[in-house]
Formats: sequence, C-alpha cells, structure tokens
Amino acid sequence: MKFSLTWLKDHLETTASVEEIAAALNRIGLEVEGLEDPAQRLAGFRVAKVLSAEKHPDADKLQVLSVDTGEGEPLQVVCGAPNARAGMKGVLGLPGAVVPANGMELRKSAIRGVASNGMMCSVRELELGDAHDGIIELPEDAPVGESFADYHGSSPVFDVAITPNRPDCMGVYGIARDLAAAGLGTLKPIAMPAFDAKDACPVEIRTDDPDGCPAFHGRVVTGVTNGASPDWLQQRLISAGQRPISLLVDLTNYMMLAYGRPAHAYDLAKLNGAVVARRAKDGEQILALNEKTYTLDDSMTVIADDAGVHDIAGIMGGEHSGVTEETRDVLLEIAYFNPAQIGVTGRKLGLASDARTRFERGVDPAFLDDGLDLLTGLIVELAGGTASEMTRAGSAPSEPKVVSFDPALTQRLGGVSVDEAEQRRILESLDFDVSDDWQVTCPLRRHDIEGPADLVEEVVRIHGLDAVESVALPRAEGVAKPTATPQQMLERKLRRAAAASGFNEAVTWSFISEEQAALVGGGNWTLDNPISEDMKVMRPSLLPGMLAAVQRNLDRGASSVRLFEIGRRYLADGEYPTLIAVMAGDKTQRGWASGKATSFDAYDAKAAAETLLAEAGAPVEKLMVMPVEDGVAGAAYHPGQSATLRLGPKNVLASFGMVHPNMLKAFDIDVPVAVVGIHLDAIPEKKGGGSFARAPYSPPALQAVTRDFAFLVPSDLAAGDLLRSVRGADKKNIVDARIFDVFAGKGVPEGKKSVAVEVTLQPGEASYKDADLKAISDAVVAAAAKQGAELRG
Repeated sequence: MKFSLTWLKDHLETTASVEEIAAALNRIGLEVEGLEDPAQRLAGFRVAKVLSAEKHPDADKLQVLSVDTGEGEPLQVVCGAPNARAGMKGVLGLPGAVVPANGMELRKSAIRGVASNGMMCSVRELELGDAHDGIIELPEDAPVGESFADYHGSSPVFDVAITPNRPDCMGVYGIARDLAAAGLGTLKPIAMPAFDAKDACPVEIRTDDPDGCPAFHGRVVTGVTNGASPDWLQQRLISAGQRPISLLVDLTNYMMLAYGRPAHAYDLAKLNGAVVARRAKDGEQILALNEKTYTLDDSMTVIADDAGVHDIAGIMGGEHSGVTEETRDVLLEIAYFNPAQIGVTGRKLGLASDARTRFERGVDPAFLDDGLDLLTGLIVELAGGTASEMTRAGSAPSEPKVVSFDPALTQRLGGVSVDEAEQRRILESLDFDVSDDWQVTCPLRRHDIEGPADLVEEVVRIHGLDAVESVALPRAEGVAKPTATPQQMLERKLRRAAAASGFNEAVTWSFISEEQAALVGGGNWTLDNPISEDMKVMRPSLLPGMLAAVQRNLDRGASSVRLFEIGRRYLADGEYPTLIAVMAGDKTQRGWASGKATSFDAYDAKAAAETLLAEAGAPVEKLMVMPVEDGVAGAAYHPGQSATLRLGPKNVLASFGMVHPNMLKAFDIDVPVAVVGIHLDAIPEKKGGGSFARAPYSPPALQAVTRDFAFLVPSDLAAGDLLRSVRGADKKNIVDARIFDVFAGKGVPEGKKSVAVEVTLQPGEASYKDADLKAISDAVVAAAAKQGAELRG
C-alpha cells in the first residue's frame, strides 16, 4: 500500500522525519518495502515565466518563447503547446533534467533550425496527472526561479506491505493510529464535513441476501457538479498509484485508501426502481468497469435494480450505472459484505480489485454511518448538491469480542518484559477497552484477534519488535547427527542426477484446475478456499503442471525444453513422492552437418528413466518393460510409444514415452513431448539399510571378454525380455549384455527376426579356459531358448 508523507500527516500530528517514520513502521510490523521521494524526479525543473511568444519561422505549430528562469538572461525555448503565451507562468525543464514520463534527458538542441534550451512541460510529462493538451499553467503568484519540487510540495511516498490479518491498516488512517500508539505522534480525529440532510431518500434500498450482505446503507445527493478533482485530492491518489478520474470517483477511492472503507456512487438517472442486494441468477451477466463481461451464478451477491445487475457486490461496479461528467444526481452506497463470500466470488470470476482485497479481509462494520456521512460531506463540499437522509437495510455485526488477558503472557510468549501500565496504554491506544480485571473488549474492525496470544502480539509489536532479544536454540555437544531421512537423501541424489543429465529443475503449484485434473483421471482432494479457481484441486499427477510449464517456455521462444520436478501427487489414500521429467522441442539443432533439427522420442525418455533409476539404486538390469495400462496413464501416454519399467508384474517403478496428442492439444502444445515419471515410493530400499552411495571403484585385475550371439526370435518378442534372460544365464560371469543388430528380411523366416547380442564376461581370479567359455555360451543359448530364441547357424 502506498501513501505520501503529506497524506499521513493529514491524520497524524508528528514532527518525526521520513527516516524515523520508516523505522517505526518496520518496528511495529508494517514493513516498508520502498521509500520514494518524487522531488528527486523533479530535479532540474523550475518555475518560469514566458516573456514573449513568437511564431517559429519554419513550423506553423511551433512557437519560440523567451523564458525568464529567475537567473541571468532569459532562455530561448521552442514549444508546441497551444496554450503557450506571453505572460503565463509554467514549468521549465532545464538541460540535464530527466523527464519522469519517458526518461528522456533534456539537452540544448536545435528544433527546425532554432536553438532550444529546455522544455516547457505538461502535467503528463511530469507524471502529475493525465492532462497533455497543453503545458502547465501556474498561478500568478508562483515565484519565478523556485524549484518546482519545492513549489509543488512533492512529498516522500511510503510503500508498506500490509499482511492479510491487518485489514484495519489498509487505510492511511489505520496506519496513523498504529504510529500514534507507538509514540510517533498524536492521532487526529476524523474531520466530518458538515451538511444538511433534506427529505427522505427517494430510492428504496434493501438487502434480500442477509448472509452475503448483512448491511446496506445509502443516500441520494442531487444537483452535483462532477468535474476534475482538486489538486490536493489528485496528489494523494497519485501517491497511492491511483489515476485520478473525476471528482465523484476520486472521492470514493479516497474513502477506500484513506479509511479502508470501499464505497460506490451510482448515476441515479441510470437506475430503475429499488436498489437491492441479492443473489445473482444463474447466467446473469454484467459489463464491469474494467470493460469485461462476467457471467454470474447464484452463489454470488450483486447489487441490482428492477432492470438488472449493476454491481458485483464488494468487488467491482458495472459500466452501465457508473458516474460520468454529465451526472447530476447520485446514489451513494456503503455496505458490509460477508468476507468469505467475497473471496469465493472473486476467485470464481478471476477478478481482483482494491475493494475485494479489503472486503474479503474484513472492513470495519462500525464505520458504516460515519463513512457514508464523511463521503457525503466531501461530495457536498467539493461538488455541491443536496443530500437526502440516510436509509439503512439490515445490520452489520455489532457484538464485540471479549478476551481474558494475563499481562504475564507477554513475557512468556513474546520474550520481552513490558510494564502492565504500558501494556494497558498500548491496548487502549489501539481502541481496545481494558477493564480492571483485564477483560479486553476488541474493536469490531479487529477481526484478527482470536485470543490472548493475539493481544500479546499487539503489545510486543507496538513496544517494538526490535526489542525482542534474539536467543540461540540450545545445541548438544559434539558433531550433529544427520537429520535427513532416507527419502530426503534419495530426492537430493536424484536432483543432482537429473541436473547432471541436462534437465532444469522446475517447481510448479501443488494445485491445478478441475479441468486439468480431469485430464489425468480427476482429483481426489478439492480445496474449500482455494487461491483461485485454477488452483482448486490437489494434483493427482505432476504432468499437468509440467505441461503448462513446457507451454509457457515454448510460447516465450525456447527451442528446447528439458525440465524435471520432484514433488507429491495426491491420491485418495495419501500423497506419493514422484519425479517427473519432460523433454520437448529440439533434441539437436539444425546444422550444416546434421541437417534438420531432431525431436525427442520415447527412447530418449527410456534412457533418462533408466539413468535416474540407476542413480536411485534400483536394480535396472532386473526391470521388465511392460505396456502402459489403460486408464489414467493410458490417457496421458501415446499408445505404442510408451511403456512402464517394473520390478515384477505389479510393482511399477517408472513410466516413460510420448505424451498423448489429446493431452498436448489441451495445453496448446504443437510439438512432441517425451515424459518420464518415476514413483519414488516404489523403489526398493537398499538391503541392510545404509545409503545409496556406491562402493569405491576397484578395477578388475583381468581383462573382460566379449562374445557375440545371433538369435532367431519371434518378431513380437520384446528385446528387454531377451536381454534379461541372457544376463541371468550366469550372474557370476556375465556383467553386461547389449543388442547391437536387429534384422528381418531375406534369409530370415517369416514371423521371425534376427537379434545380435554382445555379451561381456568378466573373469575373476583366473583367465577363462575354452571349457569355461563353452559352458557360459551353452548357458546363454539355453536361457535364450526359454524366450523362444534359437541360435542362428
């Protein structure tokens, strides 16, 4: 939240410096994220007077001005503003000044052959507003030669982070209250403008949705003149990052930013009949002030009249009933909305606003009448008009919470000693009512106070969080014992292995949308209070999140994407640790030697799966390659280009292959994507416990021996099954086996294929003899025969 020092001093009587205020804000838990001095941006700009204005000799729309800067000889400046004329006072940017709006540094230059020594500036160029149809015109009494920053009164701007539990500080007045309690000054009472309320409100106001809108107050002001806001109001809004629009709109925004109280003004001429807070009807639509159309349902509270919906309650008004410069009569509305329902509606619509931020955290239910009177008084004072009496529908929460408090808790829970009298002063300065026996009545705006611990927090932060002593936790003597679990050690090892294999780690949300969850079989856990509708379901698979990451990277020009993530998938019976890796785009780039770029395929996915499983300590040589079963996995993988790696028929350690085209289409991905999924919980633990670290490498004393075998096998035999049988023929001597040739065609019987296998043998204490090699070869042939293979002649 942003606000200027000038705005803060509207509510806080203080002599503290900017630095002291910033330090106090940090000390009481309102973290200052930024501190900007607009005067620095206006350095080099000064008040100047135009002495003469002559037509440019070579440009019809330009004038050559003689400008008095208050120092030395007048400067010649070329200007194209239509309102530039002799005798006016404006703002001159001297050479070396930087224009805030575009960052341009001003220099002496020649414009169409005429020398120019600076620039006369508009409001927009100095970021003081949106007007740009002419240069700034200052009053006659503006002192020529004075720095414009000093003349304008530019004030430092604080940017303060407000935590979600402190809606009472989402207005400048609330921040001033906290600073006053911390001893940085005196809180000024709210100045209520006087006005006369004449006649009853001519518009019926009611609430037909007491759950969503417990209280709805309003009144009519007739005969207003809506135009530009006064400078003091515009400057306060600009300091908060708001764009001034018109007096009526600016005043409602001022109420929200100054007092944390959102309000709304309707053009009375655009309303028909009673104005009602009610539930929307399924399918009703509204064109909101952000120029977007939203479709509503019956869980949402709206403000409507006989003609239809005019306001998404507590979030955003409608375009149709908004005020304009032609507005002469307005209906002012201030209400109290159910915070939880506001949050649900905002997430369903994907609609964020300043009003929603305050309403869903909880505004002050006791500031309805005073808030409406304050807004009415400001409108009557600045825009004129006649106000009606206030009309009220429903009632806001009015029962304050009472908490039994023990001052000794501050020492026990907060770790700081604060005198009881000081604790009482702090609480009372924050509008808590403290009885003699420490029964603390909380102000209605403090929704965050639930028990004594919250009161301790109030005392400690106002006393000063920096007063809490830092105390180190006790530590046992000696070397600390490892605290990482075997699962954590495994995940660390796999992270290093995946990174070493060329993958970049990604961290995606644990929540996905219902639509994405449906693509992988549907979610088992749905959040009642999600961050947004797109993050409503606990992910049953990591694949949707990774595909979304792939799509974002491809859309931003990445030609090759290799990502991995280790996270949890949430199934009906619990959460399961999983590693997923994806490969998309170009595997190799195009080049003069390689020709066209090549894409990743299922074999790349299989190689990655085996590499990672080997690093995890899985017995890769024993794994069986089996098809992906129908169902969720079958819908995610491309049929015929995917498989699983299993330790036995039922224990699936990993799945790999190409993503199904329908899945890619759902994520708007137009390139093939290879994926690896490893179920970390299915990897067997190392026998006898211990870590997955490899034993030190010890090279064999004798040279390895290779033997080649060519088998005729059924054409549908999986190569992995043949290799597994060959490796198991003699586990003592056979250390590796690999296929180096596959052939089918002339010379090979129909329904058969020729598979050539290279077998590596490693002798132990003595070299092999012919009899040893023959025995091993016979064992290999016999093992292959069990798979239907026969040795080729």
